[in-house]
Amino acid sequence: MIRHTVVFSLRHPPGSIEEVDFLADARELAAIEGVQRFEQLRQVSSKSDLTFSFSMEFEDEAAYTAYDQDPVHVEFVRTRWVAEVEKFSELDFVPL
Repeated sequence: MIRHTVVFSLRHPPGSIEEVDFLADARELAAIEGVQRFEQLRQVSSKSDLTFSFSMEFEDEAAYTAYDQDPVHVEFVRTRWVAEVEKFSELDFVPL
């Protein structure tokens, strides 16, 4: 199992229609084959300036690679992520 996470902040003002649209469109990633337990989370700690997190799990490296190369994911990154995400960190975990 691989848990893929990204934490990020958007260029859009909090609560704006652009923020709402970005998050709504990102939910399409959950429908990509191999994605399990997709979650969108909002940061509540004042210790971080990153506002959101997406978390999802994959059965194995092959499923994660297929997701990364899926046209829906590639298009979302190209047209939305690159243009609208101000700052991010990506972390991938496997169980110990």
